[in-house]
Amino acid sequence: MKKSGEPTTTLYIRNMVCNRCIRVVREELEGLDLQIQRVDLGEVNLLNGKGIDLKKIRSVLEENGFELIEDKRVRIIERIKLAILKLVQHDHSVSVLKLNHSDYISRELGHDYHSLSTLFSSVENITIEQYIILQKIERVKELVKYGELTLSEIAFKGGYSSVQHLSNQFKKVTGLTPSHFKDLKKSLRKPLDRVTSK
Repeated sequence: MKKSGEPTTTLYIRNMVCNRCIRVVREELEGLDLQIQRVDLGEVNLLNGKGIDLKKIRSVLEENGFELIEDKRVRIIERIKLAILKLVQHDHSVSVLKLNHSDYISRELGHDYHSLSTLFSSVENITIEQYIILQKIERVKELVKYGELTLSEIAFKGGYSSVQHLSNQFKKVTGLTPSHFKDLKKSLRKPLDRVTSK
């Protein structure tokens, strides 16, 4: 437990997209005898961060498919992606999914949306809105493949205004209707850390 005035160091880590990633990062960093206050998607708070060996941390993270982010601009972009991932991949009330995306991202990062949007587009060559759509479509693919929900339920769960809206967006991105996609034997889903227009 953090004592008042005890120094902490925050590490920012790329490719942490799930609870398993959190567990792996925690175990690996504890294996380096680091005192961990908190591990979240993309972020680790260390107690007594003075004198930590970043080279060792970088090495152990890379062995597990993660990457230590040291560039401030890249950190912000990674935080935007994680905020979007949390919004799209996790079950929320419909009111959260229907929130204005700019308000949600601005609130999550504590920064002006316009500056976040400009930075994201300049580095990623895709707008935040386009990235959100790509993430939503990956989520729809996942739910369609599971086959546990109707398209109406998936549309509702994803915050779409209608099945038609979902179907149109799905076809625009994938070139397929959701039902055609469901019939495909081979999964066309992408790893979440690879979702981009590039």
